[in-house]
Amino acid sequence: MANLFVRKSIADCENDIAERGGLKRSLNKWHLTALGVGATIGAGIFATTGTAIAGDPLRPGAGPAIVFSFVLTAVACGFAALCYAEFAAMVPIAGSAYTYAYASLGEFVAWIIGWDLIVEYAVGNIGVAIGWAGYFRELLSHFGLSLPAWLATDVRSAHMAAEAIKAGATDATNAYVASALTTAPHLLGFPVIANLPAFLVVAAITVLLVIGIKESANSNNAMVLLKIAIILFFLAVGAFFIKPSNWDDPLTGGFAPNGFAGISAAAAIIFFSYIGFDAVSTAAEEAVNPAKDMPFGIIMSLVVTTILYIAISVVVT
Repeated sequence: MANLFVRKSIADCENDIAERGGLKRSLNKWHLTALGVGATIGAGIFATTGTAIAGDPLRPGAGPAIVFSFVLTAVACGFAALCYAEFAAMVPIAGSAYTYAYASLGEFVAWIIGWDLIVEYAVGNIGVAIGWAGYFRELLSHFGLSLPAWLATDVRSAHMAAEAIKAGATDATNAYVASALTTAPHLLGFPVIANLPAFLVVAAITVLLVIGIKESANSNNAMVLLKIAIILFFLAVGAFFIKPSNWDDPLTGGFAPNGFAGISAAAAIIFFSYIGFDAVSTAAEEAVNPAKDMPFGIIMSLVVTTILYIAISVVVT
């Protein structure tokens, strides 16, 4: 049992790097900041903000006070970011939280953390890939192109759409997704249903990652610039439609229609929008000067995303 809690010292970790040659240190602080921004700004800000503002049957909405929800979440994430920055500077080795747990708490805890990270990134990756596939399918429809439903969805979504139709839903999206159950070819008695666009985009990014860190970083920089450009375009156009009276409209409950309960509930929802800044620490072994660049990259990426999120919420409300 004692072996389950054997810790690997920083010196041992550094020896492992020496034995296997280590990874190429080619990322500066701005590469790391872009990596953090790219990993953080994603489906969360586009998919959860509306629910956080308006609320739903299970949660009160924050209303225009969503601004405070973003600040509250940023402060909470800031403490975690400081911890990651400290660890990344002390243990500049690939592995992120897995390595930190191995060096401080032992092999068994590190094993648990390693699987936690795999599940976290796998589930996040699945959600984003499916969301991307839906947008891609919608884009094709504007050009008069349509993928067979059994090649553009998954079995669970098809069954859920079929149940929605039975319950009275009449929209085209549910009809399209549900049609996968009736149009799919069968293999050994089972319908062959697969989300091909989601698979292909994950495969393409995987190939890019395998090619090399420099190519991956440059591609990420380009995607981050595009992503931020889209957000800035939204802010620039939306700024002309801002009505300050909406932020304190008594008909909608004022600035904070549900008080702190709505603000805190929204903070819990939008926390998903901040997942990603911790990914910077996984590149510690590829940073040119990890002691200085890692803390800068982690904290700066959190600052940039928070400013953009607050600006978006001001325009949206």
